[in-house]
Amino acid sequence: MATADQHGSAPETDNIGFIAAIVAVATIGGLLFGYDSGAVNGTQDGLRAAFALSDGGLGFTVGSLLIGCFIGAFFAGTLADSMGRRNVMRLAAILFLIGALTQGFAHAHPLFVVARICGGIAVGAASVLSPAYISEVAPANIRGRMTTVQQIMIITGLTAAFVVNYFLTQAAGASTSPFWLGIAAWRWMYLMQAIPALVFLVALYFIPESPRFLVSKGRNEQALIVLAKLFGPAAAAPKLDEIRASFSVDHRPRLSDVLAPGTLLRPIVWAGLLLAVFQQLVGINVIFYYGSTLWQAAGFSESQALMTNIISGSVSIVACFVTVGLVDKIGRKPLLLIGSAGMAITLFTMVYAFSTGTLIDGKLTLPGNMGQVAVAAALTYSVMFNVSWGPVMWVMLGEMFPNQLRGSALAVCGFAQWFANYLVAQSFPIMLGSIGLAKSYAFYAVCATISFFLVQKFIQETKGKELEAMEG
Repeated sequence: MATADQHGSAPETDNIGFIAAIVAVATIGGLLFGYDSGAVNGTQDGLRAAFALSDGGLGFTVGSLLIGCFIGAFFAGTLADSMGRRNVMRLAAILFLIGALTQGFAHAHPLFVVARICGGIAVGAASVLSPAYISEVAPANIRGRMTTVQQIMIITGLTAAFVVNYFLTQAAGASTSPFWLGIAAWRWMYLMQAIPALVFLVALYFIPESPRFLVSKGRNEQALIVLAKLFGPAAAAPKLDEIRASFSVDHRPRLSDVLAPGTLLRPIVWAGLLLAVFQQLVGINVIFYYGSTLWQAAGFSESQALMTNIISGSVSIVACFVTVGLVDKIGRKPLLLIGSAGMAITLFTMVYAFSTGTLIDGKLTLPGNMGQVAVAAALTYSVMFNVSWGPVMWVMLGEMFPNQLRGSALAVCGFAQWFANYLVAQSFPIMLGSIGLAKSYAFYAVCATISFFLVQKFIQETKGKELEAMEG
């Protein structure tokens, strides 16, 4: 039975199952994010009716989750450096559970928004900690594949919500119709989120704390036990020495570690911000959050729009599995470049299709086969995103920073990622009503084009490098 070499790249065969089980638990946080994104996709008619929302009000209500997300992402990194990765994820699971139930039952708009923000804090925290935790327990040679599972779980949660929403709508007759216990179907779309939240909370009691966090707290004996379980007894002690050497001797990790004289932030943090922000500026969450609205604007019925969401989610899951097979072979940077180019092409195709449409009774109608062209381009766009920027951004944020500043850098980059997410979600209904689909998607297409050149110039490959070898 093989043991890890000096770089920790080949853990004992028996431990791969243990690492995979840990990864499966940690990525339930991604599933929660995906499920909420998919759940809200089918509730917008219900939200408008229940709370008398304008376009701007709908955008704020949908996007209020993201207010919580960028708060949760910012504080999660620093909290994780003081409380531990696992404990903060437990708090996130509890908060998401409470938020899901409250959203389902709330009849006052302010209460609904507060519950949505609370759920967002949980999602934001889990979104940055899950990939960081996975990177800290997985060996370098499979770290990319293990962290990519985060995006698979996001899309799985998204697709699961699409399926649940579709069948709830079909069973009730419409998303605004009463269903079980006389509660409207759209409210059940929120209540169903409590199930994965409870599973996440329970499962977190069966995984160990990150050994790198334990070392940062001087709990070396506990770290050695965890490392032995992960990589085998022979590799544990050398790996412990490597981790200890990677931390500053004069202070524990702190938020100010991200700063650098003259440039405000360290170059590696700027690179992380580039990835975090442009992952959102390419517009993927417009399809996640407003897919139903988008397809109805392109002439689909509510039922057809929800079914298209399911197809999009299923195709995206397949794309993520392609990434699993490629990310540790061809690397992170090539996948980002391929994704940027593919997204730019497909987004400009959507712009062309939408530009041929005309407004009839306030609804966009596309001529001939332009509706099918738009759908095909959107599905291909989702594939390109989920082969590249979707999972690879999380992979890189989890592994690109040195141990000393990982938690603090994730706080900054996680905040920026979710804030950009919020701006996109908040602005789309307003953009749709004022400049239309074509010009809205032209903005996302230009951002995808810009992202290609930024990656080419500023992003460094991290494939196969140990976390202790990361510089910044």
